[in-house]
Formats: sequence, C-alpha cells, structure tokens
Amino acid sequence: MNTHFDPRLDGGQAGRDQSEVLADLRQALPGMTLLHREEDLRPFECDGLSAYRALPMLVALPETLEQVKTLLQRCSALGVPVVTRGAGTGLSGGAMPLEHGVLLVLSRFNRILEIDPDARTARVQPGVRNLAISEAAAPHGLYYAPDPSSQIACSIGGNVAENAGGVHCLKYGLTVHNVIKVDVLTIEGEHMTLGSDAMDAPGFDLLALFTGSEGMLGVVTEITVKLLPKPESAKVLMASFDDIEKAGNAVGAIIAAGIIPGGLEMMDNLAIRAAEDFIDAGYPVEAEAILLCELDGVEADVDDDCATVRRVLEEAGATGIQLARDEAERALFWAGRKNAFPAVGRMSPDYYCMDGTIPRRELARVLKGINDFSEEYGLRVANVFHAGDGNMHPLILFDANQPGEFERAEELGSRILELCVEVGGTITGEHGVGREKIHQMCVQFSPGELVTFRAAKRAFDPDELLNPGKNIPTPARCSEFRLTKSAPDAPAQTQAQKSHG
Repeated sequence: MNTHFDPRLDGGQAGRDQSEVLADLRQALPGMTLLHREEDLRPFECDGLSAYRALPMLVALPETLEQVKTLLQRCSALGVPVVTRGAGTGLSGGAMPLEHGVLLVLSRFNRILEIDPDARTARVQPGVRNLAISEAAAPHGLYYAPDPSSQIACSIGGNVAENAGGVHCLKYGLTVHNVIKVDVLTIEGEHMTLGSDAMDAPGFDLLALFTGSEGMLGVVTEITVKLLPKPESAKVLMASFDDIEKAGNAVGAIIAAGIIPGGLEMMDNLAIRAAEDFIDAGYPVEAEAILLCELDGVEADVDDDCATVRRVLEEAGATGIQLARDEAERALFWAGRKNAFPAVGRMSPDYYCMDGTIPRRELARVLKGINDFSEEYGLRVANVFHAGDGNMHPLILFDANQPGEFERAEELGSRILELCVEVGGTITGEHGVGREKIHQMCVQFSPGELVTFRAAKRAFDPDELLNPGKNIPTPARCSEFRLTKSAPDAPAQTQAQKSHG
C-alpha cells in the first residue's frame, strides 16, 4: 500500500536525539541488541494496519527481565516514550512506533514456563504464540480457548494488550476471561503481579483493567492462562441464505433457542467467494451469506443441539444446511473462515479491516447500513465476523494508488463505527483502538469519561511515556474532530490533517 501520512501522534513530540539515547542505553545495557540504522528500523515501522507508519528512534530486543527493567528505568529518566511490540499482527496501529521513542520488542520472550495439567493452567512469556500454548497443552487433553484468526503468529502478550477474541469466544470468552494472572513492569521498572493463582485476588480488579489496555499502563512480562479440556465431540453446521438479513436474524434465533454455540460465524457473498477460491472449503458460492455454527460438548448433547439448530435455521429461511461429515471437513470449514482476510486480500490491491461490536438484534440493520455505505462510497465491502457476539469485521476494498480512495475507505470505515455506536454497540471488539479509532473515541465517550480514562493511565504512567498518542484522544483532538464533523458540507479529512493533536 502506498502511504503518505504524517506519522506524528499526540505525545510523540521531539525530545532526546537518537545518538544521546543510544549512548545512554548502550552504557546501561551493553549486552542488549539495539537497532538504530534506518534499514534495520524499517521492518518495525507498522503493525498489521500498514496504512499508518513511522520509523522508531530505536528498536530494543531484550532477552532478560533485568534488561527490560533497566530499559524502562532509563527511558523514564530520559523522558523517552516507549511502545511495546509483540508479533506485530495487530490491526489498529497499536504497535506503531514513535519517531522520538523506543520500540520495545518482546519477541525473544518466547518460552512456555510451565504447563500444570492438574490446575489446568499454563505459565508463559509474552512472546509465546497463541497456538503454541494449545500445542503444548495437547498431550494433557487441554487447550487454550481464545483463537484469533492470526493465532498461528500472534503472541499472547499482544492478545492481553488488545483483549483478543476469536471464533470460539462466544462460548468460552475473550482473553480477559481466560487470563488469571500477569506479571507487569511499570515505566519506572517497578514489578507488579495482577490477579492470582487462586479463584480471586484481593483489592481492585486491576487484571481486568490491564487486559486490553494496549500497552498504556505497563509491560507484560509473564502470563498465566486457563486451559480447558478438549470437548468430547464438536460438530459444525453450515447454513446458506439467499438474503444476508435472514442470516443476521438467524443468529439471534439460535441464541434465543437456548443454544450457546462454541462458534457462530457469518460471511457474506464477497467473503464466501474469496475464501472458496483461496481454500476450496466447499462453500456455496451462490449464497448471499453463510453461517458456520459449531456445537461442542458431550456427544448426546451435541446431537440434540444440532437437531435444534437445524430446525431454527430452517425456520429462519436457510436455503441449505450441511453438517460436516468428519473432523477433516469440520477443519476445512473453519480454515475457510480463518483465512478469509488473506483471501479477500487477493481480490483488491488493498483492504481496510474494521472492527466494531453491536447487539445481536441489530445485525440485520447494520448489515443493511454497511451495504448502503458501500454503494454511497463506491467501494466494495466484504463482511466477515463473529456473529454470535456481534463482533463485526467489514473489509473495505480499495486501491491506494488511486488518488482519494484510501480517504474514502477511511471515511466509510468511520461511518460504520459510528453506526455501531448509534445502535448501542462499541467501536471495537478485539482489535483495540490504537491509532486507527482514536477519533471514534470522541464519538463514543463524553469529555468527562475521557478525562477519567486519562486519569487511570496517569495512575500507572504519570508522565504518559507508555504508548502515548494511542487509545485516549486529547481534548484538543476531540474538539477539532467535533468541529470538523459539525461543519456543513465538510470534505473528508485526510490523514495528514487528522494526525495533529
């Protein structure tokens, strides 16, 4: 994607120069890898949202806890901002570096420290891949439930930072429901343990506050997660619909019937065709939408639930219902869904992946709204989302080489997020706010609420050195944004205009 956007962020003002910070850190940490040449910094200029880019001042690759602690202490003393990065698969610009800050990369903290099959827990470092936890737990008949589509690559530390979800989180919860303890370092290098190995921990629930805080409160150095027994049986029903609104209404009908599926996913026709061409999953390419409904548990219960869901789908207007014949076909159905993002990427030079959450009852209304926006802006939108919990991922297709197309895609995305808020939803479900949705924070929350958020950050990070310019907009940014929104016939803002705080 061509990018021409001003990378300056709130909190990213010029301060110490590179040579001064490099000399200080080399003296304090002589054995730690520090990257400073442009060609070495370039691979770290963005996360999975490549439309937003900036070169960091320095990239630090520590290998020990003591190195992380000393690095944070030195940056705090120097007043240098720090952005923490894991695998870099995030989709909201949360790990985008600052030109005048240090990028702290924790990819070398990649050890599984302990699997406790009796307690059903795993103790891991933040750089461990999500899928690696389940692979390590498999010999004990256990697995880690949250499964983002990027689980083969994304790190558990990043999952904690963004409160990541996945296709099976409707029944088993998001990251916040599956993490019981984290070890953290503050910007001053102070160690804290949040949560407990016990059923509860004394005091405020700081673990829940920290999960999803996007690197703004501290640096995660160790995580203890819950492990679950593998279900005795798991079966997937694929239902086809000739109308996307019927599919949306079917989602609510399944939940209303008292069934909580292990996973309940929806794809529209554009996404179906892309995935089928990419994976050959056996999807019906003529369908306007499909639902994938996984039911798991004891064999007899799963069979009963399958019969109930089949009846609900028929009543909702499904034109076809297919039960995966075996485990191989079940895995293939899910492979199509989990590869939908790269599959759609083959259909267009660029796409912009949105992330919003709405009440299930509003699915049909929001899907219609997205279709109307698509026609208004002249850009195709492929819908792929966790329908069961209302977490939508519209993929806006565009060509960044065409003047103005990214700006139109960005404005279309903003309209979708604001529609989510209008119907009682929120601007994110699992990707986080990061750099991408900072203006929509001004739409969703009042000035007083934003002041409270910033106060919570300052309690952990008084000088606001951890990931500044992300997540919480400044009052000045919100004032400018609201003024622009209220101006009659205001043109779409360019990113360069929006990046000033």
